Amino acid sequence: MAGAERAVGLAVMAKAPRVGAVKTRLCPPLRPPEAADLARCFLLDAVDRVRAVAGAQPFMAYAPVEAHAQFEEAAPGFALIPQRGGDLGERQLHLIEEVLGRGLQAALVIGTDSPTLPHECLDEAVSLVVAPHVDVVLGPTEDGGYYLIGLRAPCPALFTDMLWSTPAVLGRTLERAQRLGLRVACLPTWFDVDTGADLERLRVELEAAPDAWPRHTRQFLERRVAHHTPDGGGAAASRGSRS
Repeated sequence: MAGAERAVGLAVMAKAPRVGAVKTRLCPPLRPPEAADLARCFLLDAVDRVRAVAGAQPFMAYAPVEAHAQFEEAAPGFALIPQRGGDLGERQLHLIEEVLGRGLQAALVIGTDSPTLPHECLDEAVSLVVAPHVDVVLGPTEDGGYYLIGLRAPCPALFTDMLWSTPAVLGRTLERAQRLGLRVACLPTWFDVDTGADLERLRVELEAAPDAWPRHTRQFLERRVAHHTPDGGGAAASRGSRS
């Protein structure tokens, strides 16, 4: 990296892990305090993952605005940016504009819902987003969305009037990029953890790779196994839930 003017900003978008406000699609099988605890673990693992990426300056785009102190504690050394805008598209666009406005060469935006995403994917994204033959970097998810987007210049057309949180997001983004003549590079497809089935898949995969990170998410699942009945219910679940 030749200096700040050549740097890539790698920004995590996250909501404060507050009970009832995060990972609600995981309730059930989780109770709301457990869902908040899991969201906290996802956040901490995303911080660890971003911190390990060479050639990137770390940012945290947080919501709500009054959660500044909470994110300051969770992501020391990250530049904190409050999220602005209505839907996800507006918030992503404003974030990219903010990062690029700080003199960085490119901006990458990720969420926190893919805790097992290999750090090599982020390394590759940093390289691709500054490549002269690439205009847009996308990290597809199996459910039809994306876990990462990267640009060297703001492009409102990729973010406006999009049906977010639907299987059409990735396809429509690619169609719009093609219409605009933008050259797209796609990273390996990965999965988000949004549903009970996703959570079970995550548990199985981490059990099969006991030495792999994400360490905070792994600790959450180990606590849950220790304190819950096999179906996650009953008195043991009530005693074992944490926030």
